[in-house]
Amino acid sequence: MENTRTVRDALGELQIPAEAYYGAQTARAAANFPISGLRLPRAFIRAQGIVKWAAANAHKALGVMEARKANAICAAAQEVIDGRWDAQFIVDVYQAGAGTSQNMNANEVIAARAAELLGGQRGDTRLVHPNDDVNQSQSTNDTIHVAMNIAGLDLLAQRLNPALLILEQALQNKAAEFQSIVKAGRTHLQDAVPLRLGDEFGAYAENIRRHRLWLETAAASLLDIGMGGNAVGTGINTPPGFAELAVSFVRQYTGLAFRLASNPFTFHQNPDEVAWVSGALRNLALALQRIANDLRLLASGPRTGLGELQLPAVQPGSSIMPGKINPVMAEMLNMVVHQVLGCDMAITQAAGAGQLELNVMMPVMAANFLFEIEILTNAVNTFTERCVRGITAHPDTCRHHAERSLALATALNTAVGYDAASDIVKHAMQHNLTLREAALQRGVPEAALARALDVEALSLVTPRTLPTAPQDERAD
Repeated sequence: MENTRTVRDALGELQIPAEAYYGAQTARAAANFPISGLRLPRAFIRAQGIVKWAAANAHKALGVMEARKANAICAAAQEVIDGRWDAQFIVDVYQAGAGTSQNMNANEVIAARAAELLGGQRGDTRLVHPNDDVNQSQSTNDTIHVAMNIAGLDLLAQRLNPALLILEQALQNKAAEFQSIVKAGRTHLQDAVPLRLGDEFGAYAENIRRHRLWLETAAASLLDIGMGGNAVGTGINTPPGFAELAVSFVRQYTGLAFRLASNPFTFHQNPDEVAWVSGALRNLALALQRIANDLRLLASGPRTGLGELQLPAVQPGSSIMPGKINPVMAEMLNMVVHQVLGCDMAITQAAGAGQLELNVMMPVMAANFLFEIEILTNAVNTFTERCVRGITAHPDTCRHHAERSLALATALNTAVGYDAASDIVKHAMQHNLTLREAALQRGVPEAALARALDVEALSLVTPRTLPTAPQDERAD
């Protein structure tokens, strides 16, 4: 065949494209697993490059690999990190258990490129061998897990956390902007006592802050990585000091505080930290869904809904109804939430599928984990920029609903009692009256109503007195 070259592995020879940097094991995996057309993402490939870069540097520092070869491997790994060879990573997400094919894809690409950098031919394993050199002191079982942690933590720290901070601030800005607007509260989707629209948005901002901090707490578990554990955690075939040194190079490259896992056997058996972080992402997604749903309700209308908010018009809403504008950014966010819930379920089930010394489901865990972070980040950024920042309020509509709310009867409790207030509400509903009109007909003095039904005063936050610490009886 033209434009091919011959490669070999333990099963024999096969032909691959002449321009390919991958080798026999990658080619076999591509043929064996034509499942989805999906590949592990750029973030994961980058993390694989970091793992190989760190290992080669550790071998050079320990004197177990000649500097020239180690430097070539590091240079080739850096090109992988930079994304130069992404097209050479061709293994499907749904592949051999644990990610052996994915690990060998990285080993073969880096080895082939390192051979070129040393002046040889692409794929000349006599110069740089994918197993003996690039994979030295490593196993699929530790490197795939480590790469998953590196990629996940990098995306969380560099992309999702900043996006959440921006959303939190945008919501807080709206809270300040809307602080003077009185509106009806609603519980059980029924009238409740009034509050300020600013307080409603302030609650959204605070909830994003809480979930961001909870996510940071969970994400810290990704810092424990089991470099050098090798096949089952014993560190077989690794020189003394390799694990600690390799982790130090990962820490140096990423600027993140990675540390050697305290128990390599636990690390190999249980990628549970990924499931924990995914659970935090799931909970964050549910919080985002709640905000999106609220905004859709508050902006419903424009004539037949609540109509208290106006969301930015970013595109026509209907192919048949002229002038219709839909809350498309909130709808998009809801769809992303549903996808994140599906990713989390896949991760949860895979995390529970480990057996004995290894969980072989790591490729599907990595794919879903990194995907949910990526789409959450993009959705939050878009939702903030194209929805939250442009939200406006309809103060007159908010106040109209607040003043017509029958839940204002709560404030009459102290003036006429619960039973009498209930009777006033019933009378108002039966005769389609405002609460004030019904109360007047039931004989409540105007002066009492003026005090009790002042929505401005009722919507203010009640001052709170923090409890004081108990005094030490022995103090003077």
